[in-house]
Amino acid sequence: MHPRPSPIAASLYTLRDMNADVIIMHGPHGCCFRTGRLLESDGVRVLTTAMAENDFILGAGEKLEETLRNAYEMFNPSLIGVVGTCASMIIGEDLKEAIANADLDCTVIPAESHGGFGEGDNTEGAIIVLDSAVDCGVIPREEADRQIEMLKKATEIEKTRGMAQGKYIRPNFGDNKEEVARMIVKAIKEGKKVAFVLNAKKETTYLFADILNFKYEDINPDNKPIVVANLDENIGLPRIRNHATNIKGQLDIPIDYITGGLDEYPVTGNVAGEYLKDLNPDMLVVFGVPHAFPVEDFEGHTIAITDGPRLVEPLKDLGYDNVVAELDAHSKTLGTDEIVYSDFGSMIRSAIEWEK
Repeated sequence: MHPRPSPIAASLYTLRDMNADVIIMHGPHGCCFRTGRLLESDGVRVLTTAMAENDFILGAGEKLEETLRNAYEMFNPSLIGVVGTCASMIIGEDLKEAIANADLDCTVIPAESHGGFGEGDNTEGAIIVLDSAVDCGVIPREEADRQIEMLKKATEIEKTRGMAQGKYIRPNFGDNKEEVARMIVKAIKEGKKVAFVLNAKKETTYLFADILNFKYEDINPDNKPIVVANLDENIGLPRIRNHATNIKGQLDIPIDYITGGLDEYPVTGNVAGEYLKDLNPDMLVVFGVPHAFPVEDFEGHTIAITDGPRLVEPLKDLGYDNVVAELDAHSKTLGTDEIVYSDFGSMIRSAIEWEK
């Protein structure tokens, strides 16, 4: 009942992860403009065919062909993505025909997505791109099938444990960050067993990883927290693997267990849960996509850090004792290859200074 990301945006991000040089949106110039603007920060050139009222009646295949040729002349790309929108797909525009007519000397992936595709889940847009990329020879079928499985699991988690449960969820910014950060530092100082679970999604991990950027020795050198993270640099598309490599190289605190890759967040929460079950931590701090972690299986004090104000209420319902929200994770992490400042990470570092 409340606004959620669309399949169009998911198509754009998936093409970005395939290292597309240019993405053309076949629709009105305002369609998904914020996502398009953000992706420019990641080095992708995002163009639009700027369909207008007459095009909704007469079609705009020639506009798409012209935009494809202009994009090739301007940027000399190796890989172009063409993404449909509600306007172009409802009137039946043929992306493949326009691509064939443009006859460019590069790979062009068509993605016939729109805002209401399938059930309207944003992951549908990513699946369309993956299947089309296989047809274009960009990725192997095996990799596409693995990612599609993850995307379907992600949709299931959002519908059963997240903000896609079918009811209106009021935005909520959660508990006081300073108070929660002090709880964590106090627990480490007092010798309690504290576990940090990084279960984050793609580039947003650059923000959430900052929560781990503190020196536990400054709190209690004899009580290193347990750290598990989905930072396997051998899983996923090249851009995603590179994120994991960058983050692992920039963390000060050692990781005790790798749960999987950055695009496997729908299942790595359960992997982390299995690893931690016998360790029986006194406090659990889960961040990134905390609703994919089986918090209901743990008795210690539990804390979630999310990037969605509409996830605060569902996370409380799952059983987290405290929930805090980081804002603008996507906009803060696009175009970076370094861990970026987070409010909660800063609060933990400040709490360490207060305890000294």
